[in-house]
Amino acid sequence: MIGVDDFERLHGRLFGIAYRMMGTAADAEEIVQEAWLRWQAVDQDAVKDPDAYLAKIVTNLSIKQLTSARVRRETYVGEWLPEPVLTGGRFEELGPLDVVAERDSVSMALLVVLERLSPAERAAYVLREAFAYSHREVAELIGTSEANARQLVSRASKRVAAEPRRERRVDRAEWRTLVERFIAAAQQGEIGELEALLAEDVVSRADGGGKVFAARNALTGRERVARYLVGALQKYGEGLEVRFAEANGQPAFLAVSPRGVEAVCFAGFGDGGVTELRFVMNPDKLTFTAAQLSRIGGLPDLPW
Repeated sequence: MIGVDDFERLHGRLFGIAYRMMGTAADAEEIVQEAWLRWQAVDQDAVKDPDAYLAKIVTNLSIKQLTSARVRRETYVGEWLPEPVLTGGRFEELGPLDVVAERDSVSMALLVVLERLSPAERAAYVLREAFAYSHREVAELIGTSEANARQLVSRASKRVAAEPRRERRVDRAEWRTLVERFIAAAQQGEIGELEALLAEDVVSRADGGGKVFAARNALTGRERVARYLVGALQKYGEGLEVRFAEANGQPAFLAVSPRGVEAVCFAGFGDGGVTELRFVMNPDKLTFTAAQLSRIGGLPDLPW
């Protein structure tokens, strides 16, 4: 039998499955809560493997909810980006992200790619690649044959691998130095300096959900992105400060004001400079981050 303490022990794994499936912390929390309610209603003594039983509940709830979520996202205003989750240090919602593969499994870049998979493909990929379930276990968790589970994982893996990797790995100290130069140029309106830091084919995406000012479509090209960023900061950036943190296993920077967190931002670097910019600005997608920060009593500002 599994009690409240044991459920808490499994919470990180269950939340992690749901979050990687949904791309939103709010949906993941709802799914884990529903799993808890279902667990309370079942004859627990009759369940031989509670860990697998709960993982199956969460997986199937995620598949079902993802199907309806995709309908909602078709009418979403502007770019849709995953909801950020602060990680590292005292933030344990996604569990330890000690190795590169674990960090990559919750990265913004991968979560965006996973949006293009079918719900079943996404479930199979997440269970196999992020949590190392065997193909037989994947089949049991999503309710299919082992042969079909292998096909789903293979198909999903090929689609993920086919996505061009535009970012190179940089150590966190180098990342921070580059971001500080980038931010300073944007704040000071130095268009030329900012363009020099951007790759020629840089892509900027901002998720405002129609609730705050943000470009409705992705912007491409260093000149266009530079002018947009400078214009936005001149018009809306008064009073904003930048704090550095880790989110989704990656270095990130937070735009904060006296009202709280206004954006969680990710920057990817390639050989030609900044290749990818992602700004999560929809207030609804920042409530989880705000709750995380409230729990530790303030904003982080990491030294790297």
